[in-house]
Amino acid sequence: MFPVTGHASRVTRICPPPRAIWNPKPAIRDSRPATRDPRPRTLGFTLFELVVVIIVVSVVGTLFLHRLRLYQEMAERVAMESTVRLIKTGLQIRLAELIIENRQGEAAQLETEDPTQWLDVRPRNYAGDYRASPAPGNWYFDAQRKQLVYVVTTGDRLEIDTDRRNRELRFRARLLKDRLNVGGAMVDSVTGVTVVPVQPFRWSRGESTTIVA
Repeated sequence: MFPVTGHASRVTRICPPPRAIWNPKPAIRDSRPATRDPRPRTLGFTLFELVVVIIVVSVVGTLFLHRLRLYQEMAERVAMESTVRLIKTGLQIRLAELIIENRQGEAAQLETEDPTQWLDVRPRNYAGDYRASPAPGNWYFDAQRKQLVYVVTTGDRLEIDTDRRNRELRFRARLLKDRLNVGGAMVDSVTGVTVVPVQPFRWSRGESTTIVA
């Protein structure tokens, strides 16, 4: 047994000291009213960006209109040349009829008459017999000069040698002849008929047109 001292023994429990508990101080709120950002707000882009967009749209629109006008002019040219070919075919059929009927002497009238009369159906844009040009985009027959005329609508790339300001393409029928020896004498014999422009003209990329086939 252990010896007992004179004073009452106390049993003490040795406990570790309490741990320090982290207690952060609450954030101090600023009671001052919030100030607005002095920089102006935009709708996602600046004034410079807006100007750039407007310039780009303008350039693209200009190029589109330029190409559209070019395509319209080329379509007009193709339609005009197609009509000339139809008229030439009608004249050739009429000449063949005269030759078959042994009426070659009447072939000279093909150079002075309205050639559209030999078509089964005249073009929709044929305006008839005029002494003054009708609206652009139409054909007419100049009875005074005996010429078939097309009034150009666009003509931005059209150049006529005799008059650059003119926007009329004039055509005429022309007989093709050969000289034959008949009974010791030279005689002109009609061998064909075609359609030729009265004045040479250039249309699109400087292409020259003198005889439309």
